Amino acid sequence: MDIIHSFLNLVAPPFTFVALFLLLPPFHFFKFFLSTFWSILSENVTGKRLSSSPALPPASGSMWPRALGAPDVRVVPADVSKLEDCKRIVDEAANHFGRVDHLVNNAGIQSASTLEEATDITNFRPVMDVNFWGSVYTTRFAIPHLRNSHGKIIGMASSAAWLPMPRMSIYNASKAALISFYDTLRIELGSDIGGITVVTPGFIESEMTQGEFLKNEDQIEVDQDMRDAQVSIIPVGRAEACAKAIVKSACRGEKYLTEPSWFRVTYLWKVLCPEVIEWCFRLFYLARPGESETLSKKILDISGARGFLYPTTIQTTDVKAD
Repeated sequence: MDIIHSFLNLVAPPFTFVALFLLLPPFHFFKFFLSTFWSILSENVTGKRLSSSPALPPASGSMWPRALGAPDVRVVPADVSKLEDCKRIVDEAANHFGRVDHLVNNAGIQSASTLEEATDITNFRPVMDVNFWGSVYTTRFAIPHLRNSHGKIIGMASSAAWLPMPRMSIYNASKAALISFYDTLRIELGSDIGGITVVTPGFIESEMTQGEFLKNEDQIEVDQDMRDAQVSIIPVGRAEACAKAIVKSACRGEKYLTEPSWFRVTYLWKVLCPEVIEWCFRLFYLARPGESETLSKKILDISGARGFLYPTTIQTTDVKAD
């Protein structure tokens, strides 16, 4: 067995390099052809029934879909970290609309603390319960309906899945777990459903980029100084633009979407130069000994970039912490 592994250690790298050199150009041409083809035959979602788990309170959740033109909206107050609530979300959607065409898993929360700073690490269990298990639960109960309608799944992960930003280890892990879950599920389900689109946004206008963080197991706090340190001078995208990009991507049957699209380069940096990524995060996002502020926060304050890099909706200090 050792001889076999030694042989593979020598052969696998050069074989892979040659194979990629020969296969990547035609493969990407084929993907471009498919993308063009599906953009022409993009799905029309008019009249489709969606089951979604947005991170919105019931009142605003009902108001916004209707404002965007949805003819019928059914709001189900629920806690996606609870198995029975996730089943109820899917069941009520199916009963109300008669079927479920698509599932959108969008609920999420974040924490911001280094592992050593956490006095009780179990306080951050809800991050995994909501971000990961909440999507797993609703997906499991929606699959039979999606098989009948040949529907699609849209899973909201994050670019944080590959970016090792300090103080976000639990959140980052929950999003990395989601990507692995959906990638595996895509193989298991195959053509039984219409497809799975995994969305990995950068910083997007939301309650999270307003500065909401999980402090304790059942307590959300608003800390915009922490938000500024984490986001710094990275432009925050508009929620409306992100939503439109997600709809287009799902209708085309794309497997992955990063929005804004320029954020994809961060994945290349992570794969090709992980040491550089680690060095940059350490330099900019961790305070130096004897200092309370990070370099990322100082740069934002000195440059005054917050005014034009952050949407006005996340600059307000009037943020609900519930």
